[in-house]
Amino acid sequence: MTQPTLLATLRAGARRFRTILWLRRGAGRPRRTVRTALAGAATVVICVVAGYLIGTSSVLARGTDLRGGRNTDLISLVRTGSQRNAMLARDVSSTRAEVDRLAGQTGTGIDPALLSAAAEQAQTVAMTGPGVSVVLDDAPMSVAPAGLDPDLLVVHQQDIQAVVNALWEGGAEGMTIQGQRVISTTGIKCVGNTVVLQGIPYAPPYRIQAIGDPAILEATLSSSQYVRNYQDYVAAYGLGWLEHREDALHLPAYTGGIGLTYAKSLAASSSGAPSSGAASGSASPR
Repeated sequence: MTQPTLLATLRAGARRFRTILWLRRGAGRPRRTVRTALAGAATVVICVVAGYLIGTSSVLARGTDLRGGRNTDLISLVRTGSQRNAMLARDVSSTRAEVDRLAGQTGTGIDPALLSAAAEQAQTVAMTGPGVSVVLDDAPMSVAPAGLDPDLLVVHQQDIQAVVNALWEGGAEGMTIQGQRVISTTGIKCVGNTVVLQGIPYAPPYRIQAIGDPAILEATLSSSQYVRNYQDYVAAYGLGWLEHREDALHLPAYTGGIGLTYAKSLAASSSGAPSSGAASGSASPR
């Protein structure tokens, strides 16, 4: 074979090779075009669906937060309410002190000793003296017997009322629950797993302190049927009970409102007869 013939053969082979490559590329191009078209269509569909969902959420929300749990966090709401109640109580105490100061300047002729005694009876002045402290607490859930009602393992309002009533019966001169001064109209109310006292919720343990003759206070606690009933659960299920004799307790003054609100029957209202109401709570068995 001559050199020109060899060169022509090589050139023909190169052209054939390029033709094969071109055909292969041409055969693959339509598949890539189909894939690209499908991917583009899928992107458009996804965008349309996402836009529809966003628009629907906006219409339904009407400018509010769809995650309502963040706005109805009970713990935060309770904490905020408690702080507001404490602030208002301080305002009431400050206003009352100012009223007492101005009343003293008017020269009413009332014996200051009588005013002081009335303030002590109303629990609106601080008090210091010997007494007793009682702490009530929930039972540990880790040792709860299988199948036992969980309500039997927590402190209820009637348990606190039982202790408070026994201490009043024993001649307590002043008392606090969780550091809040107790007066004749103080209400104790269970809300969930907390106890609300004067509008402020408290979690266990619950500390009750009373000023009076320690021996008499201890005797009335031990003789109270309702306190003994609670102590049966202390022995059976591990509810908390701590009782201490105190040499010197300091009780802060009551700072809340002292206005009375009570129900009135329609008959009494129409006849003009006086009506009466009671604000004290009574204990009942668990």
